[in-house]
Amino acid sequence: MALSEPRVIYGIHSASPYSRTTGLPYGILRVVGGSSMALSGELIKLNGGSAKYAWAVEDGLISAEITLKPKEYPNFLFELFLGKAPTANAAETGASVTTLTDKNGTLVVSTGLASVGVKSGSETDVKFGNFVVVAASATTVDVYLQSDVDIARGTDGTYQNDALKITASPLTITTSTAVEVPNFGVELTGGSGTIAMTTADTATFKSRPINTKSMDVVIGSTSDLPLEFGLIMIAQQRGNGEMFEIDAYKCKGVGLPIGLEENAYSEAEIKAEAFYDSTQDGVFAIRHVTP
Repeated sequence: MALSEPRVIYGIHSASPYSRTTGLPYGILRVVGGSSMALSGELIKLNGGSAKYAWAVEDGLISAEITLKPKEYPNFLFELFLGKAPTANAAETGASVTTLTDKNGTLVVSTGLASVGVKSGSETDVKFGNFVVVAASATTVDVYLQSDVDIARGTDGTYQNDALKITASPLTITTSTAVEVPNFGVELTGGSGTIAMTTADTATFKSRPINTKSMDVVIGSTSDLPLEFGLIMIAQQRGNGEMFEIDAYKCKGVGLPIGLEENAYSEAEIKAEAFYDSTQDGVFAIRHVTP
């Protein structure tokens, strides 16, 4: 009889992590630059005397290192590899701002600023930004914007100097009254008492433009704990219909590099280790089919 067709593997289709408890998928990575499992073993050699070669060789440990190269950043990546599930926010048809928070001193008090909000009728001017409010005097403030990435949304905003100040002149803060940050769709409201701020005190807030979705996550808490997970990696379906799958039962990875390069899509290279699953009595399984 003739020799059979060789089994070959071509390309990458997807990688899908799943819960080891329920089996349910966390999601799917479709935009991937690669996914591989490197099985690397040791050989323990017995050397001694004047012999140039080993007297004996025995098997050592085998590591099963997985490398994932996603070019997308779904929420579950942060949960699995950094230990923190992001908050997925619903669409915001009226834009949004975060709470005004003291950074240096006590600018946000009854004798200073009470809050920040989106100005009614100016929602389309709200930009994606990080703001710093600085007391210029006892009754006035200046506002700074930390990046101009979205400064042209709606009515164009402009910087006034290289220190990134966006207010042409200080804004006067009046008791329980809102004052607009011009061209940025947000307004600052004075406190309930007599306005008496301390010069150079600062507070911060962030804004999001009108959007269909957004997410937030704070990484690095002492309680953050990357999760164990299962992982199914599937090669690209070949022209003859062949398919190849690796199912790693028990994996653990720590760390999620996020690259920002000039004129390039971000691609992470994530390392994980597959290890023994006593329930499955194995580390991983392979399936191949020729329809």
